[in-house]
Amino acid sequence: MIDLSTDYLGITLKNPLVPSASPLARDPDAAKRLEDAGASAIVMNSLFEEEVTADEDQLDHLMHHQDIGHGEATSYLPAEDSYKTQLESYLEQLEGLKGSLEIPVIASLNGTTASGWIRHAKQLQQAGADALELNVYYLPTDMTQSPDTVEARYVEILSEVKKQVEIPVIMKLSSQFSSVGNFVQKLERAGANGVSLFNRYYLPDIDLKTLDVIPSLKLSTSVESHLSMRWIAMLYGRVNLTLAATSGIHTADDAIKMLLAGADVTHMCSALLHHGPAHLGKVLQGIEQWMEEKEYASVAQLKGSVSHDKSTDPSAFERSNYIKVLSSFDSPDSVWR
Repeated sequence: MIDLSTDYLGITLKNPLVPSASPLARDPDAAKRLEDAGASAIVMNSLFEEEVTADEDQLDHLMHHQDIGHGEATSYLPAEDSYKTQLESYLEQLEGLKGSLEIPVIASLNGTTASGWIRHAKQLQQAGADALELNVYYLPTDMTQSPDTVEARYVEILSEVKKQVEIPVIMKLSSQFSSVGNFVQKLERAGANGVSLFNRYYLPDIDLKTLDVIPSLKLSTSVESHLSMRWIAMLYGRVNLTLAATSGIHTADDAIKMLLAGADVTHMCSALLHHGPAHLGKVLQGIEQWMEEKEYASVAQLKGSVSHDKSTDPSAFERSNYIKVLSSFDSPDSVWR
């Protein structure tokens, strides 16, 4: 029997498929169906810094500015103890998931500054979170900021969170760093237990009729997984933290490639939103079937066997492969030359 178990942040999971942060975690029924389909853990939807700080400002207003000069009008303002904050709702959701699921539940914090909202990480730990995903979604629009300054922001936020909790912390990163490998090593030295590669930035669009800048949300495709695969293959064996693959993992083939590159777990989101929770079971079945055909006894045996260090052609992950790809391209006969 194939051993599909894997290590994730020091936690032994029954297999490497972990649904990433998405609206599915908000629905207890959907979360349960993910577990039934074979999910080995689940990452909750994110609690955003902006939501926490807005609630704190609102509560401050209710506490200190309730008297608006007219008794009847003042009575229409909600009492402090009747106002449920985003944090309170999130903690209730976390406790509900812990009560209904047997798999580990990973809370997710999303923010950009090392400010007071970080202290709530301790409450997530107290509510039962098995680990914490820290998603620092920061776009440096200030052109005077150096790369070192941007990286320092991430390290500072991680360090402050680590002071608050004892549970493992994984950093979810974008690919937009000048030296991904060096930065991951910095995060490891700062106490990160793992990294999740890579975050997808939701890009704006322009409405050509109104000329308004509008939000644009498109689900990922399998092609996007190649960037994560390359960097996980480059990092495998060079860092001693969990490597989680995210973005573009839709099929069993996508997940297998990530494991071969060196991923400990493969996250799924877009494919589950598109096909539903049961799709995870099909992917898991496909992984197991492929491993049987290739005579792999365990995920541990499979993991990292085609990483940069172990590949028969390490240059395939590097610049030389770029040259080979360009040289090998030949346009179809139907295309004008």
